[in-house]
Amino acid sequence: MTARLLVVQHESTCPSGLFGESVLEAGLDLDVAHAYAGEGVPDTLDAYEGLVVLGGAMGANDDASYGWLAPTRTLISRAAADDRPILGICLGHQLVAVALGGAISANPLGRTRGLIPIGLGPEGAADLLLSTVPDDAVAVHWNNDIVTRLPDGAVPLAHDPAGAVQAVRYGTRAWGIQWHPEVTAEIFRAWMADESLNPTNDPEGAALAGRIAVSEGVLRATWWPFFTRFAQLVADPVPR
Repeated sequence: MTARLLVVQHESTCPSGLFGESVLEAGLDLDVAHAYAGEGVPDTLDAYEGLVVLGGAMGANDDASYGWLAPTRTLISRAAADDRPILGICLGHQLVAVALGGAISANPLGRTRGLIPIGLGPEGAADLLLSTVPDDAVAVHWNNDIVTRLPDGAVPLAHDPAGAVQAVRYGTRAWGIQWHPEVTAEIFRAWMADESLNPTNDPEGAALAGRIAVSEGVLRATWWPFFTRFAQLVADPVPR
């Protein structure tokens, strides 16, 4: 039987991108819950072997405005209790932290945006998933919030140049990453065109969009093994 992976998508402009391409190529069935469009998030992950929670401009605790966030956190906590593979990306990373007992806040240094190095520590270099990341890896970052308190037992795997947590492992098969390995140049251009995210006449952002376009082949080569490893973990569940 083909393994099924559930993806929770928070915004139309934040699709699975390169991640979706890679896991389909790896042979998984990919079901996307377009939560922003009113598609419900299931109560449990019983019908799936793994869970991915994508990014979005909202905050992980903005339940009053985004009714699917609380059910998503509940799904994360239940999936973690069942030891299902979980990957949270950016907002997803923050939702995993909050769902499992951590906390987030606005970054006191302001918005993080750019092609930023991945600061793997020793635990990250030895990690089952993050060990696929080369030492010189960079990735797209675009976030306002950061994880400020990790749940008990969580293992930080990487930190950004400013010292904020970049990647975390929870238990043995759940991860959160602050960066966006799934982003293509096309996705980034859509973010740039969204005035709610980005002011007009932004030369810094336009220059960054150009660098991402030039670097797309390198980014694809860097992050494809990471995606493939996660797909392997989903396809090879541990006994329960």
